[in-house]
Amino acid sequence: MQQSKNPAGRIGLAVVAILIFLVGFYALTDRLAPSSARGIVTAHVVQIAPRVSGRITQVHVEDDAIVQAGDPLFSIDPRPFALAVAQAEANLASTTQNIDASSASLVAAQASVTQARTALETTRAQAERTFRLEERGIAAKAQGDTARGQVADAEARLATAEANLDSARTALGPQGEDNPAIAAAQAQLEQAQYDLASATVKAPHYGVVTNVVLSVGQFANAGNPALTFIDADAIWITVDLRENQLQNIDPGDPVGLLFDAAPGQIFEGRVLSIAWGINAGRTMQSGLVVNQPANRWFEPARRIPVRVELAGGLEEWPEQARVGGKVHAVIYSGGTGNPIAWLAGAFQRVQSYLSYLH
Repeated sequence: MQQSKNPAGRIGLAVVAILIFLVGFYALTDRLAPSSARGIVTAHVVQIAPRVSGRITQVHVEDDAIVQAGDPLFSIDPRPFALAVAQAEANLASTTQNIDASSASLVAAQASVTQARTALETTRAQAERTFRLEERGIAAKAQGDTARGQVADAEARLATAEANLDSARTALGPQGEDNPAIAAAQAQLEQAQYDLASATVKAPHYGVVTNVVLSVGQFANAGNPALTFIDADAIWITVDLRENQLQNIDPGDPVGLLFDAAPGQIFEGRVLSIAWGINAGRTMQSGLVVNQPANRWFEPARRIPVRVELAGGLEEWPEQARVGGKVHAVIYSGGTGNPIAWLAGAFQRVQSYLSYLH
């Protein structure tokens, strides 16, 4: 009677074969479709601080409100700054009267220059953001052309205001045109007008205000943060990858993105950039680098941030995604037409449905 063979050997070979396959698949995935569940929704977060100090008289926004560029956020009591403007105007009038000249046109011209210069600064800041989005293909060329037109119009308005100011100075005659007393009085008036315009703090661009803890009567100090502003036009995903996963990744590579806030959906993205460095945690004492004792068998892999953005721009951004939210990312560094990419995409699709549960 033939003795039956022990199946343990075949089971052992099968287990070894499966392990070899998994190790090979793991290595190929790191080269052709590296992935990470450590993606984080990231945005420019700015601490908004007033340029002048004073008591808050009005808070125009509520916590977590969506604001547009130029929307008022909060106002500081303008009376001290209005009084400073009146004093500067009186000082300029007194200075011009001392040389038998009229100051009315000079005051009006100086106010127009201050207003035009402030408007140009705001327009340029908004336009620069549009230009950056246009270069990345997120904003349409028509939006860039509109922004360029707005900057040109603001520059033209400033040039006109400065020309009117020069005309007002010329009207004072040769003695008043280069009079240092008038120049000093004009500078004082422009500073006072700028402070008055800064009494109302406005949103720098489209975004969200959060952590609003302001109240009427509170004293706001110049330069001290008063609320937090999240820039809605500059939002991306930061994906931390091990160093050996970066071998084939290049800017522009397609990315599959799974937001925990939007389960069941895979969003298309692209690699924007790869960080050039991280802080390795080395410290110094007495001018020398402190030795880091090796207390582990295996040193944990260092992770490098990779910046990813949605391929469809901000219009495709999931509504429920919040800054700091978790994102699972698969970067198709070897393209999307190979079996490794198909399997990685399939696993992510399955994970997207499982994310309803966790």
